[in-house]
Amino acid sequence: MTFTSAIRDTGWGALSRPAPLPDSFVATPLSTAAPGSRLAKLRAQSPKPGQASFFFYDTHFKSEAVKVLPGEYYVDNQDLLILTTLGSCIAACLWDRNARVGGMNHFMLPEGVGDSGRYGSYAMELLINEMLKRGASRSGMEAKVFGGGQVVSGMTTMNVGERNTSFVLDYLKTERIPVVSKDVLDIYPRKVCFLPASGKAMVKRLAAASTDALVAQDRVAVERAIKSSSCGGSVDLF
Repeated sequence: MTFTSAIRDTGWGALSRPAPLPDSFVATPLSTAAPGSRLAKLRAQSPKPGQASFFFYDTHFKSEAVKVLPGEYYVDNQDLLILTTLGSCIAACLWDRNARVGGMNHFMLPEGVGDSGRYGSYAMELLINEMLKRGASRSGMEAKVFGGGQVVSGMTTMNVGERNTSFVLDYLKTERIPVVSKDVLDIYPRKVCFLPASGKAMVKRLAAASTDALVAQDRVAVERAIKSSSCGGSVDLF
């Protein structure tokens, strides 16, 4: 895996950019958690619909962590890690510096039929509404945006990553939530780590050879986009 060498973090200022994850970054789930431990308590929670629930202990950062899968989101104000891996998908990370609460989502397509976190509109609503429930204010939110890579070669006519990126940036502009940092587009898959208590984000661009699962996931997204665009105009991705 290679570093995003030009990326650094200077906090949530107007010119801030996400920091690169270290080369030794490894997320290793533990099969068991000690009774009464923080990890055990996190795993014992009853997740809300769409809320990420895969908790583990990250051995590099020495911290509890939660992995956000496609269609999921997670919001917290604790000192833990929120992690995801992206191809053409987008992860929007929101943070309120006054309430000290933050969260991340992970969506596959801009629009779709039904209420599903796989689609951008619903994914953003889930994330923003949960932030508000945790004490954030819409006027106090800031965003960092990741993903939208074109990891499936030859898909230039159905560039899902580009459409996802355009959607989320337009959505945030409409909601008047400033994007203070982003690492999007290009051909790279990405691994993202977000700390909701501090608002810090880290990103690592992954080598193409290690992304078979992401490529398969993105092919599914492309197939769904093609199907949606041909079913009576219910979804317009173009």
